[in-house]
Order: sequence, then C-alpha cells, then structure tokens
Amino acid sequence: MKHSAPRGRQLKRLAFVGAAVVVAGLLVAPSSGTAQPPADPGTPPGVDEVASTPNIKQVAYLPKTGPFANSTNSDWAFQGHYAFGGNYNGFTVYDIKNPKAPVVAAQVLCPGSQNDVSVTGDLLFLATDSQRTNDSCNNSASTLAAPGDRWEGIKIFDISDPLTPKYLKSIKTDCGAHTQTLVPGKAGDNSAYIYVSSYNLAAADLPNCALPHDKISIIRVPLKDPAAAAVVATPVLFPDGGHPGGPSEEQQPTTGCHDITAYPEKDIAAGACMGDGVLFDISVRSAPRVITTVRDTVNFSFWHSATFNNRANKVVFTDELGGGGMATCNPEIGPTRGADAIYDIVGRGDNRKLEFRSYFKIPRLNTDFENCVAHNGSLIPVPGRDIMVQAWYQGGISVWDFTDSRAPKEIAYWERGPLSSTQFVSGGSWSAYWYNGFIYSNDIAKGMDVLELKDVRTNLARKARTDEFNAQTQDNFRNW
Repeated sequence: MKHSAPRGRQLKRLAFVGAAVVVAGLLVAPSSGTAQPPADPGTPPGVDEVASTPNIKQVAYLPKTGPFANSTNSDWAFQGHYAFGGNYNGFTVYDIKNPKAPVVAAQVLCPGSQNDVSVTGDLLFLATDSQRTNDSCNNSASTLAAPGDRWEGIKIFDISDPLTPKYLKSIKTDCGAHTQTLVPGKAGDNSAYIYVSSYNLAAADLPNCALPHDKISIIRVPLKDPAAAAVVATPVLFPDGGHPGGPSEEQQPTTGCHDITAYPEKDIAAGACMGDGVLFDISVRSAPRVITTVRDTVNFSFWHSATFNNRANKVVFTDELGGGGMATCNPEIGPTRGADAIYDIVGRGDNRKLEFRSYFKIPRLNTDFENCVAHNGSLIPVPGRDIMVQAWYQGGISVWDFTDSRAPKEIAYWERGPLSSTQFVSGGSWSAYWYNGFIYSNDIAKGMDVLELKDVRTNLARKARTDEFNAQTQDNFRNW
C-alpha cells in the first residue's frame, strides 16, 4: 500500500493539529486475537484469530487511539527507548523502555500521507506525499488551489524532548515525499542528507509532479542549524527514461523511485524504482551515481523496497504487486509474484552487477479478503547469517534466512486472521523491524504489536544494541 493511496487523498481535517497530545499510559493485554496453534499452510486463521510458529510470540499490543484510531499506520523509526510510528494523521511517540509494556507517550497531529518518519539526533523528519493547502500541521487536502500554492514534502521536528516534539521547518519537494532515506554526511560534514523518493503513476502531468519525473530530491540539513535545510540537488537518475513499462499492464514504468536504502559505511545505496532495481554509488552524498540497474519483466510489477545483507554483497528487493491493495498470497498469483527477489552483488567498483539468485514468498495461503504482498522489513543482527524480519500486510510477519541466496527459507511467522470473512478489508503489518532484541510491527488497522523471537538461529541477535534505527539507513551491525 505504500503506493496505492491516490495522490491528493482526502483526509479529515483535525481541529487541534500540531500539538503533542500526551496519552495516559495504555497497555492492552497481548493478542487482540485468540492464540491458535500454527496454521496449516492451506487453512488461514479466522477473524480475530492468531497463528504462529512456537518460536515467536506476541508480548504486547497497543491499539490505535484518539485521532489516529481510524487513520492508516505507516512506517517506524527508533531512538533510545522511544519508537516513532508514522500515521496518515501524524506520528505517535511510544515509550518502549519496557518492550513488554510499551505506552503511548505523545501524539503529534499533522495530516498528510504517508508520514514516513526518520530520526537523527534531536531531529525527526516527516514525509508528506499528498497535496496540502499549506505546510503547517493545520492543513487539509488540496485539490482546488493553484499548483504553486499546494504543498507537499518534508517537515522537520525537534525531538530533544520526545514527549513534546516541536515543528521547526518545511521543505517543499517536487512530487512530494513518498518515502525518505536519511544519509549522514561524511567525515567533516556535520549534515544529514535526505533522499526524497516520489513518483507519478498517472502517466500524465500532475500538479507539482510534471513528467518526466526521473529524479529524486536531495535535502541537506545542517545539524547545527536545521532551519537552514534546503534542497541542494535533484539528480536525474534515468536520463533514458528508465523502464517504459509492460509487457503486462501490471508492470509499472519508471517515473521516479519508490524507496532507496542506503548503506553509508559502504558508500552504496539500493533503489527500488518502480520498473527498475538500482545500485548506486553515494560516495558523494549530494550526487548519487547509478552503477547498475536490473529488471524483471516476468515476475516483478512494482519495485518497492530494498535491503542489503550486512556484508553488502546481496540485496533483497520487494515487489509490491497490486500496491498493497490486492490478495496476492493465493494459488492464482503463485510463489514468484508479489514476492522478494534476492540478488548477489558481483564484481567491484563500477563493474559491480546485480545477479538474480531466487525468489522468496511466505509459504502460506491467505483468504481472498486479505491484502498480502511483500512489504517492509529489516535485518536481524545475527553474525555470519543473513536473516530478516518482514511485514506482509495481512500475510503477517515472517522471519526468513537468505544466507544461501539460492535457497531462502522461513524460520518463523506470526499472523492475524483476516479483518473480515465476507468482504475485502485492507490492513495488516505495514512495517516489521528488529530493534534491540524485539520485533515491532505497525499494523495498518490494529496498532502496535511487539513480538519476541526465541530461536537458536537468532539468539546471538538478542543482545545487540543500537541507539538509533532507521530501516532505510543500514548500519554495519558488527559495530553495535
């Protein structure tokens, strides 16, 4: 669903926008569903039932509250003992000092899909990808204002006190900010760079998003003076126009990137750019350079996101077939569409190439009333192994091992049943990430889930600690 919401989507205007609303500590007993034994791959759990493997369990659950109760949850960022959860109406600050008893510490009302979040130091960045009447948090969806009067882009908040975030600055970007990637400056450059990914699915000029849109926007944020943040480059990544689309209607043409994952220590990034998978050199932060591209015109519809392994000699790309709004975990779609694709990075320097090795898709069937497709995940920091946790919307949360790129295998899963047994209702896990020993899932419809994984293959990861985590900014976990 990261690209399924229409641009300019109407959101209910909130009368008390922009203030941090502190909610009393709230903890609901885990599950929001009835625990069940592991499901047979052909028998999905029922409505309000939960199925999982024995090595993973839910240890906490918080439902969506207040003005976020009926709005879509999106991505995560983490810092210290706080989790920042995006929502189409703003973001929630969770205190996760005790992961088994998290509490809602604050809510910031600031409408604008998707509201992806990134954090660094005292700053939080919020990405807006719907045209708004203005750049404040007191805004509404804009469809009537002249194009130049519409706003979408990045907002910056001061989170030096996470309980009272303060809005500092906005930066307008062409075509909005669907996703964002935080890249720290190199030695001697006390800046953060934000790679802003956005795209145009309409195949026609749109206000604020004229074609051809074959670029990204790069914002430089001086960390000592964030109010001076500004767009410093808009590099054209696909001077030849990128993938033209087809041969099937499902295969999207490239008109920008959906998501970019950076590995700053290695000076590389991987781009999931609609019709293209891309490997970038980011040794010059404001001038990413394409090293190589790859296409899959047989099985991939929409290149959605990317994850490196820790050694950065593999990339997992995801295909968000149907934009997260379809039932694709069924026999009709099969095991190689709406899936992950594992590529090895071979060669050196500018001669590096991406070589396909295999697909991975969850080995369970969902009902026809559930949206299910590959979505956001992260590595689990297991030395010497390539293991990741991943959200699959209503397909649940999967932990899988791709150490052998040709033979990936699932080692754990946790799944809710459908939201309805009679009609299609979208929901499920948008993002599932590992942070300091636990898995945190932002469920579109339900809320926050915290899972604990106990498995001999991943036990080494339980003690790894980091002070900050943005999934699209990969660190070498051997430094944790």
